[in-house]
Amino acid sequence: MNILDTIISEKKKEIIRQQEAFGTELLLESEQIQRKTFSMSRSIRESASGIIAEFKRRSPSKGWIHPHANVIDVVTGYEKAGAAASSILTDEVFFGGMPGDLVQARQQVKIPLLRKDFIIDEYQIYQAKAIGADAILLIASAISRKECKRFATLAHQLGLEVLLELHDIAELDYADCEADMIGVNNRDLTTFETKIDHSFEMIKHLPSSALCISESGISDPNVVFSLRQAGFEGFLMGENFMKHEDPQSALANFIGQLTQMAV
Repeated sequence: MNILDTIISEKKKEIIRQQEAFGTELLLESEQIQRKTFSMSRSIRESASGIIAEFKRRSPSKGWIHPHANVIDVVTGYEKAGAAASSILTDEVFFGGMPGDLVQARQQVKIPLLRKDFIIDEYQIYQAKAIGADAILLIASAISRKECKRFATLAHQLGLEVLLELHDIAELDYADCEADMIGVNNRDLTTFETKIDHSFEMIKHLPSSALCISESGISDPNVVFSLRQAGFEGFLMGENFMKHEDPQSALANFIGQLTQMAV
């Protein structure tokens, strides 16, 4: 199996364990299910930087990046530094996260929070709302087109926005799933190889009305500037900030460089 297959296989086992511990009925009874969410798409469009700053302790390709990172310190720092939104990894086995990270972050910040995970079951969408997410990630390479439409519909019924992640041209037919945002992942999830040029090629084929987000492998303000000129409005970045001892300062410096370039 490739890396994505391995992750999905483990994710199925994880969902069964979580459902046994805390079923859908209990999720629907939680206070967070009824809360009003923050719009991630609006925040990105109104943001000067468009940066979705990610909280990530590790990755399958790089191993541990910031193993002892405290989600409250990092995400509140991102908010102060000017992030348009924050992405919270909730996968434990491969990324060192957990649903509790999102719960803690929601209690501390008012910027939109994206649940970053491999969503393959409706349970995870109910769970996302219950733990404090404002948006979910749907990965085309992890689900069928039919599932994508069903999951997006459920997310919208719960008041969540959807970031649809595409990687190659063969997945363009997923664009009719009525997602609020379309992301182009520069990282191939089967090999974890990253190529920034991928975004520049893919955006040529995306709907002109879509709010487009470039994901993964971004570390240079000049690249963000070029991506914005190509039509991207959002930029999902994690490792570039999390590898620093102080992710907040790393983000603030990055946004400062972008601001200077825009003058």
